[in-house]
Amino acid sequence: MIKYYKLLDVLNRREMTKEELRIKLNLSSATIAKISKNEFISLRVINDICKFLNCQPGDIMEYVPDKNNL
Repeated sequence: MIKYYKLLDVLNRREMTKEELRIKLNLSSATIAKISKNEFISLRVINDICKFLNCQPGDIMEYVPDKNNL
């Protein structure tokens, strides 16, 4: 499962809210909700976030194996 807690950490360090990110990148509230629930988002969104924050995908997300699939 992909987890986005790193994105939330980056935003927190930059004193930016998810809503501010949503507005700056013209993202839908549904996309922000998906990030909050660790659901799949498009590579376009990941690309846009990385470009805006000047970071790599690994800086904003992490793969964590599901406990049920071990």
